[in-house]
Amino acid sequence: MAQQCYYEVLGVERGADGAAIKSAFRKRAMQYHPDRNKDDPAAEQKFKELGEAYEVLSDEQKRAAYDRFGHAAFQNGGMGGANGFARGFGAGMGAGQAGFSDIFDEIFGEFMGGQRGGRRTGPGRGADLKYNLEISLEDAFRGKKTEIKVPGSVPCETCEGSGAKPGSGPTQCGTCKGVGRVRVQQGFFTIERSCPHCNGEGRVIADPCTDCGGQGRVRRERTLSVDIPAGIEDGTRIRLSGEGEAGPRGGPEGDLYIFVHVGDNDLFERDGPDLFCVMPIPMTTAALGGEFETPTIDGGRVKISVPEGSQTGKRFRVRGKGMSVLNQKGRGDLYVEIQVETPTSLNAEQKDLLRQFCEAGGGEACCPQHKGFFEKAKTFWENVTDGR
Repeated sequence: MAQQCYYEVLGVERGADGAAIKSAFRKRAMQYHPDRNKDDPAAEQKFKELGEAYEVLSDEQKRAAYDRFGHAAFQNGGMGGANGFARGFGAGMGAGQAGFSDIFDEIFGEFMGGQRGGRRTGPGRGADLKYNLEISLEDAFRGKKTEIKVPGSVPCETCEGSGAKPGSGPTQCGTCKGVGRVRVQQGFFTIERSCPHCNGEGRVIADPCTDCGGQGRVRRERTLSVDIPAGIEDGTRIRLSGEGEAGPRGGPEGDLYIFVHVGDNDLFERDGPDLFCVMPIPMTTAALGGEFETPTIDGGRVKISVPEGSQTGKRFRVRGKGMSVLNQKGRGDLYVEIQVETPTSLNAEQKDLLRQFCEAGGGEACCPQHKGFFEKAKTFWENVTDGR
């Protein structure tokens, strides 16, 4: 059976540079890795072909020979391209084979959850925690310092987080010799994984602490002080580094994330740094003009002048009376929308005065828009009639 072109195996052009060849090999090797294709018996052969192609094309001398003579360059005792991969990844590799070994380690380091060129040993990191905190709009305006109670894991005081019984200590793992990783042979290749005996920590505890069972941490509720900055908005996340779960057996702590929810307010609605409110005013103030007072978020009051003839929905802007701005000086604005109130429960004298007011204006003084509406309606119906 004729061998497939090495460039076609990797899916690159003949003029591709070393970086493109390496990238193509890495992508396809991950795709055809036998552990990811356990139900496909052809994947292992495809993976081997990728290794052969990369070994040749990543070496300048072998690639030059291949470009000139094709597969014949490595037959009958030639440069040995494909056979080099089949022999494994031991000593005596050429430059191309060494390059393949580097990328092989990188691929399988990621596949097994590790990091290229390094070993993850020692106790693991503690988990992050989430806490939901609700505050009032006034607290968001002023900022506040509050205390929260957080349940979680803390270092064991008896063993000081080591997990070992007082007077003893962890010892080096005999399986991985303290490395935390072991190599396992699977078919024609070798993979590296966490040591199953010490769970990748590189050490074991022969005499565990009786209070924490060798974990180095116990469950306990902690009280923490939290600073809420002025101007904080709903949904803001505050991160407290190292205040999450304690790591097992002396491992580093996780983080605590506080999600702040700003509750609704009976008077104000918030839009970023600005506040909005609706204020009812007497009909007489709206008609004749005047002033009214409105409360502000800082606990004060401010006067607003109303021009005569103001209608419901008219909005007034009060600069600098809105919310604090997070990490900045100054404040947003306050927008006050008026709602003209119709008087109720009038006595006989008040009703008589209103009738006199309406009569003095020809029956339309109370609502001049009323006359305009019927004038428009009359014109509309005349147009409809003419169009018949």
